Amino acid sequence: MARVVVLGAGVSGHTAALYLKKRLGKRHEVVVVSPNSNYNWIPSNIWVGVGKMTTADVVFPLAPIYRKRGITFIQAKATTLWPEGDADAGVGSAKKTQSAGAKASKGVTGELGLPVPAVDVEHTSAERAGEVERLRYDYLVNATGPMLNFGATPGLGPDNGFTASVCTPAHATAASAELKELIAQLEAGETKRVVIGVGHGTCTCEGAAFEYAFNVEHQLREAGVRERAEVIYLTNENELGDFGVGGMQFEQNGFRTTSQLWTESLFRERGVKAITGAAVTTVEKGVIHYDQLDGTHNDLEYDFAMLLPPFKGAAWTAYSAKGEDITSTVFAPSGFLKVDADYTGRPFEEWTAKDWPRTYQNPTYGNVFAVGIAFAPPHQISRPRATPDGLAVAPSPPRTGMPSGTMGKVVAHSIADMILKGATAPTHSASMAEMAAACVASAGHGIRTGTAAAMTMSPVVPDWERYPETGRNLKETFGEIGLAGHWVKRMLHTLFMYKAKVKPGWRMIPE
Repeated sequence: MARVVVLGAGVSGHTAALYLKKRLGKRHEVVVVSPNSNYNWIPSNIWVGVGKMTTADVVFPLAPIYRKRGITFIQAKATTLWPEGDADAGVGSAKKTQSAGAKASKGVTGELGLPVPAVDVEHTSAERAGEVERLRYDYLVNATGPMLNFGATPGLGPDNGFTASVCTPAHATAASAELKELIAQLEAGETKRVVIGVGHGTCTCEGAAFEYAFNVEHQLREAGVRERAEVIYLTNENELGDFGVGGMQFEQNGFRTTSQLWTESLFRERGVKAITGAAVTTVEKGVIHYDQLDGTHNDLEYDFAMLLPPFKGAAWTAYSAKGEDITSTVFAPSGFLKVDADYTGRPFEEWTAKDWPRTYQNPTYGNVFAVGIAFAPPHQISRPRATPDGLAVAPSPPRTGMPSGTMGKVVAHSIADMILKGATAPTHSASMAEMAAACVASAGHGIRTGTAAAMTMSPVVPDWERYPETGRNLKETFGEIGLAGHWVKRMLHTLFMYKAKVKPGWRMIPE
């Protein structure tokens, strides 16, 4: 019997676990380790943040779902990886597996007397909080997602800083309460400034900041106080419509346009001001300090601010069987796990689409994979820039949504083929330089008054060899804004929550 351990239960990890169990059946064990007891459909946190949904609308408990599917669930976080095993501590046998809830016995090795790969996890449930357990594995899928690195910018974040966040349901709920208070002050006749965007020069997920900015603007209009509120979008994008993917070109009705012009038109229509090419350096109560690409140092006063944090990999380490620290061998400096990408250091202009990973297999340890945000990208998609002082203003590559789900699925199938068919290499692939992705960015919630920007791009990572003019296939890359987009966005929320709950026919809903 083989054991596959999946670290993380977000879009990528949850998808991988479900497909693994579907393929492997009862003969093999699938273990999911997540520090959170609930699944969170993160895209809809935006609507929680403006009071259009509640936490109950975007989360559900994982344990009952996994119990019903025969998947072992452990509420814990990964702390240490032993990809070569640990001969001194022992981690159980690859054949005679211990139960996921049992501790490994010291000195136990595999059937051939060899150490077995393992991962140490620290329990986070109330019953076992702080308890460390060593789990042996035959295959490991790292889907831990990002660490929210609020600490990268002094004063950033809702916990130890002065800005709101929508990264978690709790953060979004607090942001909604703060927004409600702001609207009350506007209704009382006060004037306010709202700043929404990213809180560091290397942030990703600019699309989420874009969504929240326009949902807040929509709420202010619905409340009848829009004329008393100045709404500013603060971003590290060099230009609007970049979204961390280098922007897009669209061809519609015989005319070609860009995502920059397309996005700018919405900003003009809604009266939202934009500050681009910005790297937030510090935040004080009521003041955001940021530098721009032109070298200026700026201070921006605010009454309400929601700034997304930069991401970094989960804080865990890796050791060889001899106890040597091999963290830098397994993980990139960012903390994300290395996969089958080309990490050679060279100028941005020399990178190609072929440098992006296809199988998400670690090059050193073939039974270790990383999917979603957990894998280390080889380079940025948007051109990296810096201020004259050398401060990076460089959006990091987005790796969420459809790509994350697709990665989880293909890695699950590859591992299943290795276990069931004896495959010696991954059998499925899904390069971001080959796959298309659709994004529906909400610009205001409302069955009759809502809008959304619907975009598709193919491929996600531009391939300038195949498409020398634009980097992407113009027949499969387009954008549209309107009420219909909102209906699609709302429908996708229902469908993906349905799929994540593993309801009948869940596999028919695409990733």
